[in-house]
Amino acid sequence: MQHWRSTFCFIVALAVAAAAQVTSPARAEEKVSLAVGTTVLNVGYPMVTLPVTLGYWKAEGYDVDVQPVGASLQAIQQMVAGNAGFAEVNASAVIQANTKNDLPVRIVLSNGVIDWSLAVDADGPIKSIKDIKGKTIGVFSLATGGIAYLNTYLRANGIDPAKDVEFVPLGLGAPPVEALRSGKVQGLLYWAAAVSTFENAGLKLRKLVGDDWRSYPDYSLSTMQATINKNPAMVIAIARGVAKATVFALANPDCALKLHWAKYPSTKPSGADEATLIKWDLNNQRAQLDSMQEAFKLNGGKLWGNADPAAFTRLIEFLAAAKQIDKTMPAKDLIVGIPDFYAKVNDFDVKAVEDSAKACKV
Repeated sequence: MQHWRSTFCFIVALAVAAAAQVTSPARAEEKVSLAVGTTVLNVGYPMVTLPVTLGYWKAEGYDVDVQPVGASLQAIQQMVAGNAGFAEVNASAVIQANTKNDLPVRIVLSNGVIDWSLAVDADGPIKSIKDIKGKTIGVFSLATGGIAYLNTYLRANGIDPAKDVEFVPLGLGAPPVEALRSGKVQGLLYWAAAVSTFENAGLKLRKLVGDDWRSYPDYSLSTMQATINKNPAMVIAIARGVAKATVFALANPDCALKLHWAKYPSTKPSGADEATLIKWDLNNQRAQLDSMQEAFKLNGGKLWGNADPAAFTRLIEFLAAAKQIDKTMPAKDLIVGIPDFYAKVNDFDVKAVEDSAKACKV
């Protein structure tokens, strides 16, 4: 009788356990939103699109929704309002949020450098920055961040930006291309990815760049201090996904392009044959990859995404001198303060990621 009772209890226990396995769902991935300072999430943002495509964040336990929201200011506003946990934005916008508005926005990863240039007709008379005196320059808008860098460059070469040049807002797309072709402007001041689209449209360009521009960090993953305090493990996981995606894209840009088109087909360009479309988007993507590679070198060349306080100090001092901010702040206070953060972010098998990129399973 005792044997029967033990057997019965054992069977009931198995049934209860089985029922629990059937009725209890697996732990759901935590939902996170990442706002990107751009209007179109095209192939030029592999560090935030590839982690979704390749499942890097899901493997960490997070379901990340990546959304283009406009300019960097709008992306930061989404974080401040609690609509986004992270934002990919210009580093200058993070510094301004801290120094002008006392908002505790923090740099998580340094993904790029200042990659602006003054693009002029490669076959035209403008050979150096001194030749731009008396000319008209097309810009995205009169509030665009690149103007501060160009003004400093002009002054260093004896040109008064308030008197000796004129800025004309042109936006993006066809207007800048047509303005340079028609002679309405003699130069285009834009970031690298935008300049690549002008080249795709057929312009042959010479790029004038200030000697110090590439020494300043720019595009960065950011979050609020409250997010760091509440969930440092999540901050590490999201950052690690971005770092892995960076390694993947640099290891095989062609594969990164194919994956992007497969995941985001609406962003594939049109109007030409397949070979030309690939060439155009690889050119666009290369502009971002070059900036990411330079950021890696600028920040020590050892840990992906590392934000070097010395580099950010240079940027803070530049912005103060250019009167973009009214006060400075210690760069270390700007950067995520989790102990051994960048070592933890880079705790993954780089070779395995590179091998995966080379295998390229779309």
